[in-house]
Parts: sequence; structure tokens; C-alpha cells
Amino acid sequence: MLNAQRVSFHFASRVPLLQNVSLTLGAGEWLGLSGDSGAGKSTLGQLLAGYLAPQAGNITLDGEALPKSGVQPVQWLPQSPELAVNPRWRVGKILNEAWTPSEAQCQAFGVQAKWLSRLPQSLSGGELQRVCVLRALAPEVRFLVADEISTMLDPITQVELWQALKQEAQLRQLGVLVISHDTALLERLCPKRYHLREGQLTCI
Repeated sequence: MLNAQRVSFHFASRVPLLQNVSLTLGAGEWLGLSGDSGAGKSTLGQLLAGYLAPQAGNITLDGEALPKSGVQPVQWLPQSPELAVNPRWRVGKILNEAWTPSEAQCQAFGVQAKWLSRLPQSLSGGELQRVCVLRALAPEVRFLVADEISTMLDPITQVELWQALKQEAQLRQLGVLVISHDTALLERLCPKRYHLREGQLTCI
């Protein structure tokens, strides 16, 4: 279980962004998170994945601190995939950075073999997002923080991406936190949903 307990966070010289925030995400659970722009949704996602450290409270996985090295069991997937890749690496190297997906997994996520020899900037945002999502599904991964990952995608690609991720998550009992402004998407994917406002979480 991924557990955030009374977490607070602020950036330098700013009022607290998150104040005593607590939530749990279990294996196989899909949890939705909404909130206005600037409310701290992405910051909370990065805290849960270990990208940031809370100024108060703690984040644990099965009662232990998140590991400092190796493939991280909690993966944060940002809205803009180009910010999550090395622009000088070929797509094949990016995809296989932590593990090697099977051909069936590549097909499920729509990752085409002809992309692998190309540089990431030659792919569309939707194509690169597919690569980044698949890259994040290494066997050691147990939780995903999907931060507005389908915002830039056309409706058909959105459906395909979420269907593939749903299937993989169900197979492996991955816990998924879906961050989105799209209320209909959260209602469709997540039985339990939270709204972040003024540093506080409210169950909706």
C-alpha cells in the first residue's frame, strides 16, 4: 500500500501548497484526483513518486520509505512526455531504459517498431506519451501516478491508451492515481475520487 500521512509541502518563500494531506492507494485501486490549476495536484503526484520530499509528514510503501535507487516502484507520468525523455536518445533506448516490453505489450499500447530508430522529437505528443507510459511499466513498478497523461490526445487515442493501461493494471494489480481536470474521465475510471483545494483533500 502507498500511504501519504499528514504531508505538507511548500516551495521557497510561498504559502503552504499542501497542508496535512493524507491518502492511501492500494494494489489494484484506481483513485481520481481533481483540482484547479496550481492547486498542487502535480506536486502531490511528485511527492508520492519520490521526486520531491515533504517538509512534514511521510510517504511510505508497505510501511517503508521509498527506495533511493534502482527502478522506482512508484512512477510519475507527466502531461508533457518530451520533458521526461533524453532528447538525444533514440526511442528504442528510451523505451528499454529500465526493461524490455514484449511485442504484445508494444502492440497493446500502439508503440510501432518503426519509431524505435527515431529521435523523440520526431514523434507526435501522443506517440511519445504511449512510449513513456509503456516504459514506466517495468516489472518492479507497483503504482502509477498518471498526471493529465491523455490531455493532449485525440479522443480515439485517449480511449486506446486508457484501455491498454487498464488491462495491464488489472493483470498486475497496479495501483493508479489519475490526476485530471476531466471530471467525466475520472468518473469513468475511478470508483473513488478526491478534489484538492487550498491545500486540503476532499472526497467527492
